[in-house]
Amino acid sequence: MSRVQGKVALITGGARGQGAAESKLLAMEGASVIITDILDDKGKDLESEICKLGGIAEYLHLDVTDEDEWRQVVLHVLDNYKRIDVLVNNAGILLTKPLEDTTGDEWDKVMRINSKGVFLGTREVIPIMREVGGGSIINISSAAGIASRGDLSAYSASKGAVRLLTKSTAIQYATDGIRCNSVHPGLIVTDMTQEALEAEGADDFWDDRIPMSRLGTVDDIAKGVLFLASDESSYMTGSELIIDGGITAK
Repeated sequence: MSRVQGKVALITGGARGQGAAESKLLAMEGASVIITDILDDKGKDLESEICKLGGIAEYLHLDVTDEDEWRQVVLHVLDNYKRIDVLVNNAGILLTKPLEDTTGDEWDKVMRINSKGVFLGTREVIPIMREVGGGSIINISSAAGIASRGDLSAYSASKGAVRLLTKSTAIQYATDGIRCNSVHPGLIVTDMTQEALEAEGADDFWDDRIPMSRLGTVDDIAKGVLFLASDESSYMTGSELIIDGGITAK
């Protein structure tokens, strides 16, 4: 179990859901994992769980919209681990609301967390990755960043921005050995999606929209992130890894 042995990985929104699954899997595959989130108790519990399993993990508080907090986290990682090989921009929020019912404040909040957070993290790690000869930036977008539906206006726009920021980053920094790819989950069972599932009626949602007739799991996404973090994907950059049960194929 050593697909990312010796790498240092920083994961945002890592305390629960997809981020927690990504943190655990990368740690079990040999990475030193820095878990960041605003959910401090959950983050510290996850750190303890990973360390008890024999992995290397540390939890740090990080609001991805705060430039100063990004700098503090990155400086801490450099002081203690000397490098950053993998950045997983996973933090995000979901807003299910038609466009005309969405307030300006709601739109701005979704954009700050889902899009600006990715920009800030990417900007902070690029000089570090360049210095150590390269790295892998993995941006968690969404199937909704490729094909939307009517009540996901702000969310889809934010995830579409992540998709194209990924491609722009990949083109600009390929010669520095820095790869940047996006992951596009479909409907994944997490705390964040539970309310949306209950509102939709989960059984109908599976049958009508997901060709594979099941919801995705956090492990489905974590395995894709592991692939992009590892050297197995060394010739991939600017690509979209779609893990959605076939939703976007319809």
